[in-house]
Amino acid sequence: MFNNEVIPHAEKVFSLFQPHTEWVSKGKAGVPVELGLPVCIVENQFGFILHHQVMIKKTDSAIAVSIVEETKERFSNLHSISYDKGFHSKTNQIELIPLVKKVVLPKKGGSSIADKARESEPEFKRLRRKHSAVESAIHGLEVHGLDICPDDGIKGFERYVALAVLSRNIHQLGALLLKQDARQHRGPYKKAA
Repeated sequence: MFNNEVIPHAEKVFSLFQPHTEWVSKGKAGVPVELGLPVCIVENQFGFILHHQVMIKKTDSAIAVSIVEETKERFSNLHSISYDKGFHSKTNQIELIPLVKKVVLPKKGGSSIADKARESEPEFKRLRRKHSAVESAIHGLEVHGLDICPDDGIKGFERYVALAVLSRNIHQLGALLLKQDARQHRGPYKKAA
């Protein structure tokens, strides 16, 4: 601002009070950027968040392999993983294959004939359609406190993320128990409309 100096993006400070704050490019219409920190989550087929990672100065493609390795340490029966295009890299495509049976990692940009064949497989398409369910978990985390973090510092933010994940999982468990209870009390006959 002073002397028309151009500051490199990596050296910019976006918050004097929370210096860990980053400029997060969303790549979506309406809200192209946000200030904060990205968080990556791994969700199972039942809607429970198995693992999360606060991504400090990291991109999606930089953590694609490590988050699967860390999740497999806790849940060894992980057999498929579905990512969006932001996680794709040639290296990730190769390194994820020995970790899980089915890797759903769509390629960015133009696809080769082999990539098109891989992405048109029925199992790839089925798992890719289920990937959108993670957006519900992300929204659930925001509803359960992650839209604004009142704690100070990076340790406070990481603690707040962990509590939001716990809250989301408890909420999910409660929803499943209510559904189970409703089925038990409904009886063998369905009510007529």
